[in-house]
Amino acid sequence: MESLFAAMETTAIADYLRMSRWSYALVSAAHILGIALLVGSIIPFNLHILGLWKNFPRLMLARVLLPVALTGLLVAIVAGSVLFSIRAVEYSGILFFQIKMVLVVIGTLSALLLHRAYGLTLEHAPEHTTDHTVEMKLRVHALLSILCWLGALICGRLIAFV
Repeated sequence: MESLFAAMETTAIADYLRMSRWSYALVSAAHILGIALLVGSIIPFNLHILGLWKNFPRLMLARVLLPVALTGLLVAIVAGSVLFSIRAVEYSGILFFQIKMVLVVIGTLSALLLHRAYGLTLEHAPEHTTDHTVEMKLRVHALLSILCWLGALICGRLIAFV
């Protein structure tokens, strides 16, 4: 795996970003924007699932917040991958980076499984139901999602301090 990471560091884009302060800053800003869009939309949506803002229909919130979260995730992954390529070997050895990647994978897979089961906007998940199994699955997902994305955010910031 280390040889793959070393090869990433020799790509033209990695070389370019190491030499261009402004390009690096723009890619870093894009990564932060992606994280802001993701966390800023997915946390309120999950809090709704956990019981906040019950006067707003889940489907209405999902149609607005989930595309924003997906866009944020994609922007963060693309920009983050480019930033990673600059010092891939070094970053791959940092525990906080490793934890961040595990949390991103768990958060992403959890969301994919949830949407596979209940639809892209959770339109097949009943909003008000006596089926406590469905409600519990949604709440467990919401808690897992909050923990994963906030944990990934925290670990990402801690990378700068080690």
